[in-house]
Amino acid sequence: MDYKYILASGSPRRRELLGLLNVEFEVVPAEGEEIISSDVPSEVVVSLSQQKAKEIFHKLLRDNKYALVVIGADTVVSYKEKILGKPADRQDAGRMIGMLEGDSHEVYTGVTVMYTDEDGNEKSFSFYECTRVNCFSMSDAEIEGYLDTDEPYDKAGAYGIQGAFGKFVRGIEGDYNNVVGLPTARLYQEMKKHGLV
Repeated sequence: MDYKYILASGSPRRRELLGLLNVEFEVVPAEGEEIISSDVPSEVVVSLSQQKAKEIFHKLLRDNKYALVVIGADTVVSYKEKILGKPADRQDAGRMIGMLEGDSHEVYTGVTVMYTDEDGNEKSFSFYECTRVNCFSMSDAEIEGYLDTDEPYDKAGAYGIQGAFGKFVRGIEGDYNNVVGLPTARLYQEMKKHGLV
């Protein structure tokens, strides 16, 4: 099948990670309002990834002659079962980093792939990946220094593991790419299983 791959996310990090799968794809970010109806991290990320994939799939399906494969993803940081989204401001970012430093937390990414099969039927599958992240203790000066960077403000949990925060990460249990925003190895295996790569 001649698939047209679409990433339903504007995240530059997800774009880089999807590029590792060696498929040509276009980026069409989902713009719909996110509706959260759970406080369980794994359920939240799967639901949000489904909303993103569905929005773009149905938007593009109308005027597309190709067999579509739309990939939606969403990532949250969870500390003691509490979801940490993107910080509202510096104070909020400081509060989050203060919780995470010197302790462990989980990063969940939900992924939904919607596609059309050979008969033009709409199909989809979803999964989530969880990675445990262990952080070193940080001094007040180190936290303030980190908050002075641009890094915390557009990321769940107020940090990016691939950036300046990396020096405070003691280690991880699970998939590193999942923490960055897309569990590429699991995605590849799932797409292979469904004949999409």
